[in-house]
Amino acid sequence: MIVRFVIVLAVAVHGTAITATVNGSMDQDRPGYHITLKECIETGLQNNYSVRIMRNVEQQAVNNATRGNAGQLPTLDLSASYGGTYYNNRYYYPDGEQVSASSLNNNIQAGVDMNWTLFDGFAIRANYQKLQELKIKGELDMRLTLEDFVASVASEYYLLIRQKVRLDNLRQSVTLSRERLRIVQESFHIGASSGLDYQQAQVDYNADTSDYLAQAELVNRSIIKLNELLALDDVERNTIPADTSIKLNLYLDKDQLWHNTLKNNTTLLKSISDRTISELDLKRVQGRNYPYLRLNAGYGYRQYWYTNSTYDRNNQFGPTLGASMGFAIYDAGNRRREQANARLSIENSRLCQEEMETTLQANLSSLWMAYDNNLNLWKIEKSNLQVARGNFDIAMERYRLRELSGIELREAQLSLLQSEERLSTVEYNIKICEISLLLLSGDILACEL
Repeated sequence: MIVRFVIVLAVAVHGTAITATVNGSMDQDRPGYHITLKECIETGLQNNYSVRIMRNVEQQAVNNATRGNAGQLPTLDLSASYGGTYYNNRYYYPDGEQVSASSLNNNIQAGVDMNWTLFDGFAIRANYQKLQELKIKGELDMRLTLEDFVASVASEYYLLIRQKVRLDNLRQSVTLSRERLRIVQESFHIGASSGLDYQQAQVDYNADTSDYLAQAELVNRSIIKLNELLALDDVERNTIPADTSIKLNLYLDKDQLWHNTLKNNTTLLKSISDRTISELDLKRVQGRNYPYLRLNAGYGYRQYWYTNSTYDRNNQFGPTLGASMGFAIYDAGNRRREQANARLSIENSRLCQEEMETTLQANLSSLWMAYDNNLNLWKIEKSNLQVARGNFDIAMERYRLRELSGIELREAQLSLLQSEERLSTVEYNIKICEISLLLLSGDILACEL
């Protein structure tokens, strides 16, 4: 970022003319890119790394939610092998005679085998339902990431607007201080004011210029932060909000927000999903209380070669079919232990859900209190700003007529600047409360911010 300021001062003593001008420009050498909040969100949804990573994680959950992964479908294997054995046998007879014989046997095998669990106490069905619930949870994780991203982009977008509004206010303050300095210069030149008045005007002018420079840095930081959220290649791009002021939603309804929170809050929906998964885990464990039934079938070919036998070769081919059924009578108490733990997990999930509802209600109450209080402050500060502007206009006119001292004019100027700052702060606070309330109620993706 390039921030250039040119300060030209010509100072002389004892009545010689003194001039001071400030020409400020921020990034004038680079073009500005005007962008709306909607365009920021659309760009970020395509580029933001967290969103892209979570999109891949969501796809993994979708890929896993299949009947085959749950064990409902049979498996089919094709296998082939070739092997051989070599024996060198030595036989000892009672009369001391020794006979040696060797043999080489080769074999080749190939076949197709199918295995299918037909019934395992409903555990397979519970596994499939769990995979489907994990898929839903993956969608909720993705939704939560999108909601957090939209809230972050909107907050940073309106923060940048607030910072630019404050920069404009400080620029106006510099202009007013420069005008005051010009007036006191003329007065000093004709001997109508003292050097002390000039020095005070110069100090105030320099202070306003310093504040402007510091605020310009904050604007640049906010621009970089917004560009980072959008994952732009050039994080120093001069991004300029298309909006010049913060748009407020003054008509939120607390009861409707709470109703939507219980229905749509993503974190609460994830808590409900966790409870469902715990219940399915219990069903899966309870499946071990039943017998299992498995089917296996195959078709194979086998051929054996012999070097020392009554026949040289043996061929075998044909189908095989079998079924197995079993029941775990005793497993050292593990089944009972797992079921007890699964019931405790369900209870913990229920408690977490209730705790989440209480937390959401508390957060909604706190945010609504802040939202409502800032709305009242906003009405007061709007009225104060009108009074401060009128007061400063009168003070400036009296100062030109030399009916008001520089200190009194400075007080009116600071009062105007502080009033503008308070109004800007209140508007930003209202917007942050609005964004937080919509995020809490699960409406942030559906509402226009």
